[in-house]
Amino acid sequence: MTIAASLTYSRSAGRQPRLAIDPVIVAATLGLLLVGLVMVTSASITLAERQAGDPFIYLDRQLVSAVLGLTCAGLMLLVPLSVWERAAPLLLAAAFVLLVIVLIPGIGHEVNGSRRWVRVGPVNFQPSEAARVALLAYVSAYAVRHQQALATTAQGFFKPLAVLGVAAALLLIEPDFGAAVVLVATGAAVLFLAGARWRDFLVVSGIGALGIAVLALTSDYRVRRLTAFLDPWADPYNAGFQLTQSLIAIGRGEWFGVGLGSSIQKLSYLPEAHTDFVFAVLAEEFGLVGVVGVLLLFLLLVLRSVRLARLAAEAAMPFHACMAAAFGIWLGLQAFVNIGVNMGLLPTKGLTLPLLSYGRSSMLVTLAWVGVLLRIHHEVVASGRVTPDGGTA
Repeated sequence: MTIAASLTYSRSAGRQPRLAIDPVIVAATLGLLLVGLVMVTSASITLAERQAGDPFIYLDRQLVSAVLGLTCAGLMLLVPLSVWERAAPLLLAAAFVLLVIVLIPGIGHEVNGSRRWVRVGPVNFQPSEAARVALLAYVSAYAVRHQQALATTAQGFFKPLAVLGVAAALLLIEPDFGAAVVLVATGAAVLFLAGARWRDFLVVSGIGALGIAVLALTSDYRVRRLTAFLDPWADPYNAGFQLTQSLIAIGRGEWFGVGLGSSIQKLSYLPEAHTDFVFAVLAEEFGLVGVVGVLLLFLLLVLRSVRLARLAAEAAMPFHACMAAAFGIWLGLQAFVNIGVNMGLLPTKGLTLPLLSYGRSSMLVTLAWVGVLLRIHHEVVASGRVTPDGGTA
């Protein structure tokens, strides 16, 4: 990149810099979004026909969510990261309000035994999706404001984790065990990357692993899920039914799949085929080739986020670096958990596959966060310290 081209994106000319968009982030996001729309349609078409008499009702809803999500991404692209950083205390308060109101009878709406939704007219919204972003923005701002304490004292590391622990407790009350684990793990990883000491991180990791084990083993519901995960074929028509059907779907896909729309497992065999287990339908219809393609898109988006975090750190923009890292860690971790559940590598969790699973709250929040990621890229490039291709100015 020439010096003249670099100056185009710098502030030295005294003009508002042109919007610098990362085409890789855009392409990977749109690729996953389009695959998700196709798979939600394919996985839900029989269910939608039976429930509503309209085979494309879930596609229509998901498409509306995608349009609204892209609109939110565009709006987030216009919001400077300094606004997020200054608003961190307000975002923290808003996150706890969102997590509490869902537990209030008459406001929180229960679906499948979990009180995770708030009904807004005909639409159910999951507050924890937005709360997660607000909490991670607070953690990122904390890491910047208290960098010295974070790097030198255990207290500096444990304070924000205590906040995340309270939020996780509220999630467990819903209950939403998977979201609680992903939130705390992502927050701890961001704090570690921001400078927390190894020994503090390892202590927290050990306590966290012990806590997860205790929570899993003190709940009959979670014990049943864990038992079914370890040997789903021992009870294939009851506790292990969902996992065995998922494994059958993945196995039927073989190398190239049975073809789009030709899945058998989605025909009332595999529960939640268009939400938590859409990956299994993808594997059945497109085989290993399709699975690898989707995994590469996720990997590309995660690596691009991590790269952006590194560039922001090099440009002396620590809050930008923490926010970009938070998105990449969360996306990679949630995708890993969802896919691991589908493949029987992890116990069943109620986590969606970002941008692929049917879920209006998840779609809106994920795309809005992509808009924040694009804003980070623009500001890093506009700083004049980094050129659009990632080199130093």
